Amino acid sequence: MLTCALQSGSNGNAIYVEAAGVRLLFDAGLSGRRVRERLARHGRDARGVHALILSHAHGDHTRGAGVCHRLFEWPVYATPATHQSIRSQFGPVRGDGVRSFAPGHTLTFGAVRVHTLPTPHDARESVAFIVEAEGRRLGIFTDLGHPFGALATALRDVHAAYLESNYDPQMLDTGPYPPELKARIRGHAGHISNDEAAALLHHCCPRPSWIALAHLSAENNTPELALATSRQRVGAAYPLHVASRYEVSDLWAV
Repeated sequence: MLTCALQSGSNGNAIYVEAAGVRLLFDAGLSGRRVRERLARHGRDARGVHALILSHAHGDHTRGAGVCHRLFEWPVYATPATHQSIRSQFGPVRGDGVRSFAPGHTLTFGAVRVHTLPTPHDARESVAFIVEAEGRRLGIFTDLGHPFGALATALRDVHAAYLESNYDPQMLDTGPYPPELKARIRGHAGHISNDEAAALLHHCCPRPSWIALAHLSAENNTPELALATSRQRVGAAYPLHVASRYEVSDLWAV
């Protein structure tokens, strides 16, 4: 299994996964042109992607979904609530191009299974993912709300994962956001902090072979701070990456 983050953050999210001859994109919060260019940097053709799977309805995960559907002729998988929320933004649908799944259900694409994990994030029917193929499992765990019990279990059951590490609490407290937005981010249905991500990794046994810290805030975090916070809990030798807000990542093996 191979994967890369085309981009990760409130300015747009998309994660590519290929395994067993199947190519999938999780979320499309960036333009079709940028999706095509970033896949091409790893020698992948956007028209070769078999499906786009949406985690929830927020624009940083969906704003490019309709364009990509029409431009690349991808079928799009979304929960009924997600599809309903983005219907006007999505635009015209080609044929049966939008297909529904229920949170908690498993999608099958050839020899690849995509398990959906409901999350307490503040979007209706928000889900995270575990991609399983050829005996390997990759977690895509962002927009999590808070470190809920099933998340810790899922982390122990994957070989690698993207894990949200959205904000540094002190930067959030002293930063420019209004009080209402600060409360939403740190609240039960917002995002998880560097400290919470680090604690999850510290208590995760057996540990995944690598973790890519993802969905970092531009205003309330830095890659260096997110890495340092996790390294304080898991040690300097643990393989940690950061999924960039601005560039495609390396192609990582699972």
